[in-house]
Amino acid sequence: MRKNRISRAIQAACCSIAILSGTTAIHADEGMWLPSEISEKIADMQSKGLNINAEDLYSETGVSLKDAIVLFGRGCTGELISPDGLLLTNHHCGYGQIQAHSSIDHDYLTDGFWAMSRDEELPNDGLTVSFLVRMENVTDKVLKGCKPGTEEEKRLKIIEKNSEKLIRKAEKEGVAYKAEILPLYYGNMYYMYVYQVFSDVRLVGAPPSSIGKFGGDTDNWMWPRHTGDFSLFRIYADKNNNPAPYSEDNVPFRPKNYLRISVDGVKEGDFTFVYGYPGSTQEYILSDEVDYIANVSNPHKIALRTIRLDIQNKAMSSSDEIRIKYASKNAGVANAWKKWQGEMKGLRRLGTVDDKAELEKNFNEWASGGHPEYEGLIDSMKSIIKEMKDYKFARDYYTEAVFAVEAAGMISRYMAMDVQDREKYAGTFFKDYSLPIDRETFIALTGEFMENISPDYYPEYFKSLLGDCGNDMARLADTLFSNSVFTDYERLKAASEEELESDTFSRLVTAFRKFYNDSIVSRTESMGRQLNLMYRTYMKGLMEFDTAMVFYPDANLTLRIAYGNIKGYSPSDGVYYLPSSTIDGIIEKDNPEIYDYNIPQRLRDVYAEKDFGRWAQDGTVPVAFIATNHTTGGNSGSPVLDSCGRLIGINFDRVWEGTMSDIVFDPDVCRNIALDVRYILFIIDKIAGAGHLLEEMGIAAE
Repeated sequence: MRKNRISRAIQAACCSIAILSGTTAIHADEGMWLPSEISEKIADMQSKGLNINAEDLYSETGVSLKDAIVLFGRGCTGELISPDGLLLTNHHCGYGQIQAHSSIDHDYLTDGFWAMSRDEELPNDGLTVSFLVRMENVTDKVLKGCKPGTEEEKRLKIIEKNSEKLIRKAEKEGVAYKAEILPLYYGNMYYMYVYQVFSDVRLVGAPPSSIGKFGGDTDNWMWPRHTGDFSLFRIYADKNNNPAPYSEDNVPFRPKNYLRISVDGVKEGDFTFVYGYPGSTQEYILSDEVDYIANVSNPHKIALRTIRLDIQNKAMSSSDEIRIKYASKNAGVANAWKKWQGEMKGLRRLGTVDDKAELEKNFNEWASGGHPEYEGLIDSMKSIIKEMKDYKFARDYYTEAVFAVEAAGMISRYMAMDVQDREKYAGTFFKDYSLPIDRETFIALTGEFMENISPDYYPEYFKSLLGDCGNDMARLADTLFSNSVFTDYERLKAASEEELESDTFSRLVTAFRKFYNDSIVSRTESMGRQLNLMYRTYMKGLMEFDTAMVFYPDANLTLRIAYGNIKGYSPSDGVYYLPSSTIDGIIEKDNPEIYDYNIPQRLRDVYAEKDFGRWAQDGTVPVAFIATNHTTGGNSGSPVLDSCGRLIGINFDRVWEGTMSDIVFDPDVCRNIALDVRYILFIIDKIAGAGHLLEEMGIAAE
């Protein structure tokens, strides 16, 4: 057995060891901690129940839990659960791949998919998983040559040159290594992350959407949840266990480590931690930026996405073909739409704008009392934020209205591609495209754009087209969608380069894109760079000002550890939510008349017969649980681990009342939602009949 691998025997024994520590929790379960620095938090973790040490969590020289965890695709987490590269993640993380393999004849979204042998596992073009090889604090190396008073432009050039040198060296250390250097605390610190990237990742299993997406958008972000949000993939490698492009000669990857699964169950109060790749947080922004998010940006973006969803949902409910085509798109639109609603309400409920303003007032008083380097800093920051507001508002409408039209996005990507790549891309696009949906969306969103955005932010070509059609959006839509080569696959394939460039729709998109880049993005980025410089100084000053505050870097889609305990919560007066849900709730919600609540007949039969087998607990089957771990987007698919580092569930959501945790964490209501691993195993065993997968995980089926 390799050094530091946590064996089954050690894991079993460690749960009986009492950890005694005088360390008290500095703060509630807020925080996303760097694994390489986890030794600084280990005493607090152990005081709360952790029964393993820092080296078990993260090790550069030995094998640790981080070696079983991957960045799945470009924004989720996955974990290895067998010695043959079997990978577990969320159903919604693998949804695009499941949808891509689906058709009317093979509707894996509705029916599910299970490979009963490895020959049946399905390859996924473009899907990658990345293992973190190591992370390193390279602040001194990156800033080498940056002396106090160095001009910012020169400083950036020094940072870029030093970073490129470090990255080149790191990427030569192994096969398919990729490295990146990212700033933390707005550039007060820099870390390098070195990954090994695998590109042959195959679909192994997925429950039907009526399990994996049970409850649909109605239940999304809500508690209690009954969603079986999981899917299974397998990583393949060449004969030397190195990353390689897809080949029939590739073999299952043999990982350094994989997670052991606990079927012992969970209860309120149990220690738990999440190990994954949180995407983005903004915990230290000023009150003015919070005010814009809560009271301007989110309300408008919610309204725009409501329009898109209403149009899509109407079409999807009338046609199975459209439902399949738009399933993944619709889910993507709805996810942020609902999150923004909870975030907006949470920020307002907590009075976050006022709390931030009070902190800023106290900081200013402290600065004026003997810290001249910080005097006037916040006022200067607020001035830039105010100047940026109109540009950010226009940017929101460009991204959520103008570029949300599918054909517009397609034209931008198509025209930017090499000629040899265009036909493949176009074929993929038109496979899941509905012109009537897009045309109706264009009319509605463009109308909202014109109603809310000043003509100062319109490109001249758009103004010209509006004049030609008398500001009639339906007439403009006819001009674009009926005549453009970009809305018909066969015409597009036959079009010459001259026809592509002279196409009215193409010219309009080009005009919008140019105006957006030249007049909006360039301004917001320029002001944003100035603001970030000030945030760098502000963060440094904030750490000096508030020595009692516990600081952790904002999430940036790099590996982090969050910890807490399983715990219910009270969302409103007189209401308390228990921390777990069961299969009984699925049956209560079951409704054959509603697609998202129409469970498979097999699940109904198993429930009626109470054929739960070893997965039963108190006459039912556990489905999901909530805990106080601090998570965000990107943590989807992250392993939820017990005090001994064993897998007890996979993270897939947060409760709606706590979605403002990207900006402010409220320990009373912020909860992550995890799928109980026992429900995963129950579905694999009793619904899929895929006992071979349980055996591969080291778990015997009945």
